[in-house]
Amino acid sequence: MHLTRIAIDVRRSPAPERYPFRLRVLRATGRIELQSPVSFFVGENGTGKSTLLRAVARRCGIHIWKPDDWTRVDSNPYESRLHEFIAVQWCDGPVPGSYFDAEIARHFAEYLDEWAVADPGMLDYFGGRSLLTQSHGQSLMSFFRARYQYRGLYLLDEPETALSPKSLLKMVRLLQAASAKGHAQFIIATHSPILMACPGAVIYSFDHVPVRTVPYTDTEHYRLYRAFMEDPESFLED
Repeated sequence: MHLTRIAIDVRRSPAPERYPFRLRVLRATGRIELQSPVSFFVGENGTGKSTLLRAVARRCGIHIWKPDDWTRVDSNPYESRLHEFIAVQWCDGPVPGSYFDAEIARHFAEYLDEWAVADPGMLDYFGGRSLLTQSHGQSLMSFFRARYQYRGLYLLDEPETALSPKSLLKMVRLLQAASAKGHAQFIIATHSPILMACPGAVIYSFDHVPVRTVPYTDTEHYRLYRAFMEDPESFLED
C-alpha cells in the first residue's frame, strides 16, 4: 500500500451547481479509506468515478498524457479543478506512478515511436516492438506488463475497453502478481465484472451515497451480467 486515504471536501468549490461539484456522491463522501493494493471504483456513467480518479492523479503529481491540441466543443473549466478540493494520505511518502486512459493510450504510443527513432532500445522496454504495430489490445497488455513491474501507484480508467475476455483474465493475473510483490498499488475505474473479480480487491460503489464498499456479488455489474447470461432473450425483448 502506498496511498491509504482520499479526502474529499467540495464545500469550498467555486461552482457548486456545476459538474463535478454538484454530484451528491462527492458532496456526501468525506473520505475513502483504501484497504487493499487493488481497489475498484464502480458505478453508472456520470457518477464521478473517472473524474475523481483523474483528480487523484493530479493531486499525486502523476502526469496525464494528452495531445497538445486537445479541444472540446463544450468545455467545463471546473471539471479539471476537482484535485484542488481533495487531499491524499501516503503510507510512507509519495511514490511515482502512471495514469492510464484508453483515449490517450494511442497518443502515448505515438510519442514512444518518435522517441524510438533516436533510441530504438526504448522499445525493448515494451517487448521489443512498436506499440503501434500491435493490435490495440496487444499493445495495452505489452504496456501493462512492462510498466507494472516497478514500484508505484497506478491509476487506470476503464482498461477493459480494448481487451478481450481472455486478455482481461491475463490482466487480473497481472494485478495479482504485481500487488503480491508489495511494490504496486492499483486504483481502477471499471465496468468489467471480470476485473472486479480480482482476489483480494476492494470494490467502492459510486452508486451509493456516500461511496461505500460492496461485495463483488452485490455489484450491479455482476447481477446484470449473470441475469443476462442465464436468460439473454428476456433482455432483448421489446
